[in-house]
Amino acid sequence: MPDRIFNVLFLCTGNSARSIMGEVILNREGIGKFKGYSAGSTPKGWVHPYTLDLIRKLNHPIKDLRSKDWDEFAEEGAPKLDFVFTLCDEAANEVCPIWPGQPMTAHWGMPDPAAVEGTEAEKRLAFAETYRMLRNRISAFVNLPMSSLDRLSLQKHLVDIGRS
Repeated sequence: MPDRIFNVLFLCTGNSARSIMGEVILNREGIGKFKGYSAGSTPKGWVHPYTLDLIRKLNHPIKDLRSKDWDEFAEEGAPKLDFVFTLCDEAANEVCPIWPGQPMTAHWGMPDPAAVEGTEAEKRLAFAETYRMLRNRISAFVNLPMSSLDRLSLQKHLVDIGRS
């Protein structure tokens, strides 16, 4: 694959926690090589307050973050996507729009921190753990030797990262 900036879309049903985290992590970890985006099949219309609080504390920019519908990325003029990663089982099982650019896809499923019940500390810990897991996966992804992998080898690596 050629050396260039790759567009990556992270999908979740609500686009309020995991996919937002994926977007901001990739935009930091993959700066100069990757551009991260996020969306949802049924977006909540707001970013979860614990997500915003966590990523703000970790010095990620939050100004332009918003919960958005995945259809925005199938419209004319949308960024041509190179990769699409589903982060929740619900989004992985839905019929996705036709993405411009015929991106490579993989499922990187993980539990929804917004669904955790318990004390505030337990809920915040779930968000921090989700962030940690995503950061590990994204770090592995951005360090793949894109220019030396053929499409089949790259797809295998993407699936393997989702299993880690």
